[in-house]
Amino acid sequence: MTNTRTGAQIVCEALVRQGVSVLFGIPGGAIMPVYHALWEYRDQLRHVLCRHEQGAGHAAEGYARVSGRVGVCIATSGPGATNLVTPLADAWMDGTPLIAITGQVAHALIGTDAFQEVDITGVTIPITKHNFLVTDAAQIPRVMAEAFHIATSGRPGPVLVDISKDAQQATVTPDWDVPMNLPGYQPARAASSDSIGAAMEILREAKRPLILAGNGVVQAGAAAELLALAERGRIPVVTTLHGLGAFPAEHPLALGMPGMHGWVHVNRAIQACDVLLNVGTRFDDRVTGKACTFAPRARVIHVDIDALQIDKLVRVDAAVIGDARQVLAAMLVDFAPLATDTWLAEIAALRETHRPRQAYAKRERTSPLMPHDVYEALNAALTARHDWRVVTDVGQHQMWAAQLIDWSRPRTHITSGGAGTMGFAVPAALGAALAVPDETIWVICGDGGFQMTNQELATMRQEDLRNVKIAVINNGYLGMVRQWQELFNGRRYSGTPLSGPDFALLAEAHRIRGITVTRAEDAAGAVADAWAHDGCVVVDFRVESEANVFPMVPAGNSIGQMLTA
Repeated sequence: MTNTRTGAQIVCEALVRQGVSVLFGIPGGAIMPVYHALWEYRDQLRHVLCRHEQGAGHAAEGYARVSGRVGVCIATSGPGATNLVTPLADAWMDGTPLIAITGQVAHALIGTDAFQEVDITGVTIPITKHNFLVTDAAQIPRVMAEAFHIATSGRPGPVLVDISKDAQQATVTPDWDVPMNLPGYQPARAASSDSIGAAMEILREAKRPLILAGNGVVQAGAAAELLALAERGRIPVVTTLHGLGAFPAEHPLALGMPGMHGWVHVNRAIQACDVLLNVGTRFDDRVTGKACTFAPRARVIHVDIDALQIDKLVRVDAAVIGDARQVLAAMLVDFAPLATDTWLAEIAALRETHRPRQAYAKRERTSPLMPHDVYEALNAALTARHDWRVVTDVGQHQMWAAQLIDWSRPRTHITSGGAGTMGFAVPAALGAALAVPDETIWVICGDGGFQMTNQELATMRQEDLRNVKIAVINNGYLGMVRQWQELFNGRRYSGTPLSGPDFALLAEAHRIRGITVTRAEDAAGAVADAWAHDGCVVVDFRVESEANVFPMVPAGNSIGQMLTA
């Protein structure tokens, strides 16, 4: 290797220097120089050829969410780049560190409506932490360093690097020591001792304290500190959809998930608490319901690495801007147990009155296989071992998974939360499977979401993956929309009845094992069979078509107003 390199070679070298080992993408004209250079780096950079750029983006997300490292995806200009918009938006909403590298037409052609030209930096401004248009190969080392720094510092998120084709082809001597130049970018530093002190003054006065733990706990690796604080203070813990696994579900202080499909006793506890310690959640509307009615009796402490989240939706009494792990560790210093016996007894009574899973246990069966039969079998298999992760898609099955599986470890529950992207799960599981090849990745998806991105089964087969098991909760509807139509639109099922192929046969067409289950008594055996099989598996669980997710807070209502059946 000489000191002189093409821009494309510099891109590959920059990825290696950043510790990247896997990237997901599809080649095309404007990115061909990078693919040409990738051949030289094939022993260091594993390129996974996805079947759609959206799949590549979600695969990079899954890789990042499971591993904690940056996910990288790559596409050509025009339609290749625009197909990455949904994964970028998904990563933006859920705080996932993602680098998207796209090719662009030659510098001289930009702005001329050239073949496959799209202003992808203009398109993605609202859904990236930052993006770059690079037309000079000499700028690539600095830009790549800045991109990874931005994606991983502060609240993680996606960054797009768009590189013109002539910049990829140009030859320069790279300067790897050039300093970053990011004026105005100031991610949160260590939280101030004054802000932590003010928060602790409020917490020490609490009679009915509650911790609301979210994705920030997972991202910061702060599960141990959260557990220590809850146990020392004897404070019950609520975990958001993205916080599931941050606090062990089996712990006596664990309450479960709040919000639109949270348990009744959890939402009632939020409405009754006098101090709410929010660690790493952004008060999403699916958690708060009608924000002005959320936690009306509570003094609110908000710990977040992103200052923009403070007072955005819920007024706070004390804000601590900083890394969740560092803040929780500081809170543990000189923190004595609180007198919470009466409060814990009150919550226990609420739990007994509004028992979790009651709605499923009492629902009259109209099919040999109900959704909760599947989740009972899955949960039993999952709790018996620890070598697994679960990736869920979006819809009813997503909420059932959040409710009915006992989440006990961080980074075991991966889902699309903020954007709610149907089609997320299958490609995200592909990325997760490559991040942790010694673990089993279970996908839980609906028949609607599965039909959006199941072409990535071909990618799994080509990559010889063996550790992905896909459970399709097949109810013949776009189930969550149908549920709303049933409850609020007079059962006018407009656009929601959904046909589909025989999913087991579809899997077999990809040379992947397919299993069909129609009876409750066969669910556990199918899960065990899939887990034991040396290879990827698709299990088509044909469940009751009109089962609903309860509890449910109707849109625009307080979380204190819930439908339970």
